[in-house]
Amino acid sequence: MPPRLLLADAESAADVLTFAGRADRFTDEAVRLQASGGVLVVTAAALAPRGMGDATPTVLAMRTLAADPELVCDLVVEASALSAAADDANAVQLPDTALSPAWAGIAPPRAGWTERAGVDASLLAAKAQGGIARVAEAVPTDAGEDVVRAVRASVWGAPDDELGGLPLGAAFAALSMGFISGAETARVFSSGPWTRVSLQRGHVVVRGPVAMGLTPVRRTGAGER
Repeated sequence: MPPRLLLADAESAADVLTFAGRADRFTDEAVRLQASGGVLVVTAAALAPRGMGDATPTVLAMRTLAADPELVCDLVVEASALSAAADDANAVQLPDTALSPAWAGIAPPRAGWTERAGVDASLLAAKAQGGIARVAEAVPTDAGEDVVRAVRASVWGAPDDELGGLPLGAAFAALSMGFISGAETARVFSSGPWTRVSLQRGHVVVRGPVAMGLTPVRRTGAGER
């Protein structure tokens, strides 16, 4: 039998496939599946740095779903390769091959979050729509993948004062992954370099942008106190 995830019900299984479908269109096309204690956390990277010297912030979209209490896993797979199990509405069929993107090697803290001022969901939606228009205007005709990635990183990685300094990509992740629906004030939390924007339909977790350059030079020796 092909490998599969067993969810708590058919609705949760369908939710996984909906999340994966959106991730396939709007993220790096991979999803991380972490399950234990009857909870499945599905994560996708709307933005992530590529290699040394890339200051692009890590922006993750996350959703939690009810899973079989006996399900324990932590794997990353191609989003488009997930499918409904033919013989069980509560199950999602997995591909045979797992992936290992760099963004999956880091994880936000589980505790120590401090709540900050919230942000209105309508503002997130407006900021995302404005960013989408800016990306469309800035990308040249017949641009290659590297050019498109550079434009997206410059637009979505820029901090926005109206979002409390969060990169514009946080708004993009919330809108593109379907987390914005109706009137709502998103709760915002921070922990070290991490910020979490929590909506009823899911969470956007941001790390960075990565600090660039050398640290200031400090004097050493007997005179240092």
